[in-house]
Amino acid sequence: MSRDGKSIRLRRILRPHRGSLVVAFDHPLVLGPIPGTTDPASQITAFIKGRADAILLNLGAMRHVTAISSPEDLPGIIARLDWTTALGTASKISSNNFRSCLVARPEDAMRAGADAVITFLVIGSGDAEFERSEIQRTARVSRECEQLGLPLIVESLARGPQVQNPRSPDWLMLHTRIAAELGADLIKTEYSGDPDSMRAVVGACPIPILILGGSRSTSDKEVLKMVRGIVQSGAAGVFFGRNVFQSKDIPGLLQHIHSELSRTISSAEHR
Repeated sequence: MSRDGKSIRLRRILRPHRGSLVVAFDHPLVLGPIPGTTDPASQITAFIKGRADAILLNLGAMRHVTAISSPEDLPGIIARLDWTTALGTASKISSNNFRSCLVARPEDAMRAGADAVITFLVIGSGDAEFERSEIQRTARVSRECEQLGLPLIVESLARGPQVQNPRSPDWLMLHTRIAAELGADLIKTEYSGDPDSMRAVVGACPIPILILGGSRSTSDKEVLKMVRGIVQSGAAGVFFGRNVFQSKDIPGLLQHIHSELSRTISSAEHR
């Protein structure tokens, strides 16, 4: 029955005939109140107006969703379960001091109304104890999600002195496959930079991959160009944060991204 529960909840996030559009809005937990996050209720309203398929939130921000949306337009909700020093400004510290911890358990997220949960998996630090804790934490969360029938998304990334290029296909293939083997249902990870090399990464991973956007692109036009390449790679969709919530026209950009996701898939089907 837990597998049936996962399948039902995944349908609220993944779309069978086009790429999924997920907005990541969990940044303040690691980065603080960066531009685009200071009025969460207004921003979440814009994400819903633009018909985001799902929104990634910290548990403390989930209250805004029920306050501003109706059942008819409620997007899928993904809850962030952890915090890490391996990203953002804190990542400038020595990798020997990387630390991650859970801030909630899957049961807490389900009780709050989440359709899925997400955790980090950071490799490449060169710190055996840190990487052991990353693997162990992800595995424990995966087992708990299996018991609850709650989908687990793993945000797998390469960070540390061993990592010269975190978007290298070799690193991407390694950590996405580790996440899948630990029991993830979906992957959130970086884009290699071109459709061909990313296609190899997608092909080596037995579960769907959604691509994160990273830092804000120079323009919405550049964001849409990135979407075309991502979908051509065979990825299951996008998981954009700053490229959405720092746009001057969030609903308009989301509508254009939806169009690109659908148009690219349609074109691929006729080639």
